[in-house]
Amino acid sequence: MNITALRPRAIKILNPLAHACAKTGITPNQLTLLAIVSGIGCAALYANRMFIAGSMMLLISGILDLIDGGVARINNKSSGFGAVFDWIADKYIDALALLGIGMSGIAVISQIISVNGFSPQILDFTIIAIAIIGSLMNTFIKPVVYAEIGYDTREDGKIADPLEGIGFFGRPETLIILIIGGIAGYIWISAIIVAVCTNLSAIQRIIYLYRTIP
Repeated sequence: MNITALRPRAIKILNPLAHACAKTGITPNQLTLLAIVSGIGCAALYANRMFIAGSMMLLISGILDLIDGGVARINNKSSGFGAVFDWIADKYIDALALLGIGMSGIAVISQIISVNGFSPQILDFTIIAIAIIGSLMNTFIKPVVYAEIGYDTREDGKIADPLEGIGFFGRPETLIILIIGGIAGYIWISAIIVAVCTNLSAIQRIIYLYRTIP
């Protein structure tokens, strides 16, 4: 079980905002572009150690990601490209946010451990790299499943998630942990949590697939 299972509820809560955006004539792809711009802003702010402001930008990016699909449905502008573009944008945003933390130069894992032969900077950026890898691999498993088992069940014009609820730590958890950590002043702890949990969640999904795919 993960927060992704609660996505429909979040979308329903934000539905009035989606309707308001739909009335302006803005397209779903434009909203996705705005989400990317917000993600870039988050990364830039994180890199300059402005973690509260960066977390606010990440929150805005997350909200835009939730309403773009709603705008597409309201204005009957759902498209295969839009779904793919939205999915790719999510990965860029996640990676940029984590990269921004790494570029800030703050102590991450080096605050609590040291390893002979490795500088604190290398240790810290290694954790960021592991977090980025885990964040990406945790979701890149899905298109592999789509291709290998021929999964094409659709909901509202978009391919449904065959791994919904599988894996305890997905993208929503990543965003929430980063936002909370950035606002609370413990972004370094958030980075460690993301590094550990995204990779464990990916392993959990692999084990699930091993047991269910013939």
